[in-house]
Amino acid sequence: MNQAGKLKFMSENTSSLQIVCPSCSAINRVPSEKLSDNPVCGKCRNPLVTGQPINATDQSISRILEKSSLPVVVDCWAPWCGPCLNFAPTFSEVAAEMSTEAIFLKLDTEANQQTAARFQIRSIPTLMLFYQGKLVAQMAGALPKHQFQEWLREEMSKLD
Repeated sequence: MNQAGKLKFMSENTSSLQIVCPSCSAINRVPSEKLSDNPVCGKCRNPLVTGQPINATDQSISRILEKSSLPVVVDCWAPWCGPCLNFAPTFSEVAAEMSTEAIFLKLDTEANQQTAARFQIRSIPTLMLFYQGKLVAQMAGALPKHQFQEWLREEMSKLD
């Protein structure tokens, strides 16, 4: 096989993902099989997959939603909301367990009112699932861990 044939074969058999760095917002390409190998950002050298939810802002959320190859799960919450605070550890646990399957964002709706208005968040907590920049599922209310995982896996199974 000549060099051009090898390159074509390699590109067809290696899928890479776009990951937005949670530290500097640089877009990184990571081979899907290397996602669990603790990849680092090519620009700032910080970890790309931390296993922790990323705090999103009005300024950062669009880039993450539009440029991430992985599904993006958003927890819309507020610091004064009891159910939101009770759900936070569950969201963090699932983010750690599914860190190579999806990007997990926390959006403080009080501090980021533009984004809350953009997605018409009327009650909190609200969970949203995005894929390829599009909202594909939304649910209001806090869930126990098992139900949250079940909802998320069911919705993610419908993608592509």
